[in-house]
Amino acid sequence: MVLFLVFAATLLAAVLLSGLAERTVLSTAVLFLVVGFLVGGVANSLTIRPEDPLTIRLAELALFAVLFTDGMRLRVRDLTYAWRLPGRALLLGLPLTLLLTALLAHVVAGLPWVASFLVGAVLSPTDPVFASALVGREEVPLRLRRLLNVESGLNDGLALPIVLVLLAVSPPRTDLEASVLLGELALGIALGVIVPYFALRLERTRLFDLSPQYEPLYALSVGLLVLALGYATHANLFLAAFTAGITVVSVSPRFKDAFHRFGELLTELLKLAAILVFGALISPTFFMDIGLGGYVFAVLALMVVRPVALAVSFLGARINLPEFVAAAWFGPKGFASVVYGLLVLESGVNFSEEMFHLIALVVAASILLHSSTDVVVARLFRRADLEAPG
Repeated sequence: MVLFLVFAATLLAAVLLSGLAERTVLSTAVLFLVVGFLVGGVANSLTIRPEDPLTIRLAELALFAVLFTDGMRLRVRDLTYAWRLPGRALLLGLPLTLLLTALLAHVVAGLPWVASFLVGAVLSPTDPVFASALVGREEVPLRLRRLLNVESGLNDGLALPIVLVLLAVSPPRTDLEASVLLGELALGIALGVIVPYFALRLERTRLFDLSPQYEPLYALSVGLLVLALGYATHANLFLAAFTAGITVVSVSPRFKDAFHRFGELLTELLKLAAILVFGALISPTFFMDIGLGGYVFAVLALMVVRPVALAVSFLGARINLPEFVAAAWFGPKGFASVVYGLLVLESGVNFSEEMFHLIALVVAASILLHSSTDVVVARLFRRADLEAPG
């Protein structure tokens, strides 16, 4: 009940300040993170633990909703047109980010190699939520929006098998089953394609007559069915979510417009609730338990790793400097890293608490930094567009 009360009061404050947040560096995400920290971590009024089912399920639902709605921004042909830069970011940038983060975790934070690679895998995905002003604004170049959106939508699911493999080989566990992991990945993609495709084809038959009033709920029902089947079959939920969103908009684009406003609000609610809970897991003691090496690691992981990884990945690519700088800066860590970090903590492998401390520190710092600068960067693109000749 206390959690619900805190969420409702914070939501009211966020709505009242939403206009100001759209024009300034004030961020609703930061507001929920700080309130969660103050009420849960400082005042200790929220009894929330990382291993609580509520914590894990809420983070999973928020990430699923984010990826489903992000997928609906793209169509299959958009992926084809935009694949050059996102392909480099995924096939080269993601492994480089993982390797560089792992190197820092070992050298700077002092973790053993297996734990370091696990931290690298958890922190390698990016999250479009904390760069929403870039992804969702017309003044930002379309190529940059597609790059950030496609990359962040796919790298969550691609990083998950790596996280699971590293967990399986981390001492004292030795229960690696590669065929199971590959099956979950393939099944997630299959669910994301098959379920929406047949559901949308079914709607077009003469047997059914969909009222326009219920059109926003149709896409929601498809997403919920994919989610339920994903849980039932142990498929990769996050690849299923993103693939399902792409399938919906590719097969029946009209459902994108019908679902857009409703879906964005639903996703925003889940996102803010997850951030509140995440903030409540962090306390002053939590930060004191992290040594100097951990803070140096967090700074380097956020400021150095992605620019270096993308610079190598984009060698020979045609991308101008402002777009590269924006892409290099906006590698925010978010729900995927939170969910995977909770998996690490739950696993009980060696150094699990130390790994979670580093992951949580980087994610919290990323929320503060990236969600407070997306509006500023979007305005810079708008100003450059207005000042361009002709």
